[in-house]
Amino acid sequence: MIIVKIGGGDAIRLDLIVADLADLGEPCIIVHGANALRDRIAAQLGIEKRVLTSVSGYTSVYSDADLIDAIMMSYAGLRNKRLVELCQRHGLNALGLSGIDGRAIEGRRNRGVRVRRGDKLLLERDLSGKPRRVNRALFEWLLANAYVPVLSIPILDEHGHAINSENDDIVALLHQTFAAAKIFQLIEAPGLLADSADPDSRVATLAAAELPDWEARVEGRMRRKLLALSRLFAAHPTEVHICDGRVDRPLHAALDGGGTLVR
Repeated sequence: MIIVKIGGGDAIRLDLIVADLADLGEPCIIVHGANALRDRIAAQLGIEKRVLTSVSGYTSVYSDADLIDAIMMSYAGLRNKRLVELCQRHGLNALGLSGIDGRAIEGRRNRGVRVRRGDKLLLERDLSGKPRRVNRALFEWLLANAYVPVLSIPILDEHGHAINSENDDIVALLHQTFAAAKIFQLIEAPGLLADSADPDSRVATLAAAELPDWEARVEGRMRRKLLALSRLFAAHPTEVHICDGRVDRPLHAALDGGGTLVR
């Protein structure tokens, strides 16, 4: 079984990814983003997007009830169903669900994000949290009956409320549960870049033991991604392909040496 995580940027080519996945012929779980679509829908609804930067340097989107609504519309709604539609057109019997459906993914709400405002240290609380439990029986039944689960946020907190969560953490939890043979992470770049401004600085291979050093070197969302990868490898051995989701046959290109291979 493989896990395919699809980023939520506008340049990601869902059609090329799904066509290649169908050709690959592997049982899989798809986890997808929709951040660009979420931002457009939030703007249309007059919802202000706030980005929090913790004192440790990690960024996250402040998630209140209005943003959860935008997430449900974009992630669990439009993007999820368009991706399921694409899968069906390519012969993959996909079933779309969010973490709240059938308690697919349950988690615990964050106590808060420590941020600095001027000379003050504040604790920002919102509707976000960490995934803690996979409904294993649900996913095993779907996979055993040749369905392709297409999963998105939100997930459920410990009190049954919908909360935002990080897809990288969800992928790590899925791998902890199912020990995926391969994990593909499709992004808007040729792979992990030594210099984020230079697309020719792709790092071809990386040992899992090197991830903490790289986490200290990169910035923005990539820092959180590498932190989640470190946790992922602590669960089970696997190989992770960080690859370009904008190109033709992106999964096969990664298997042929494209992107960044982490193992």
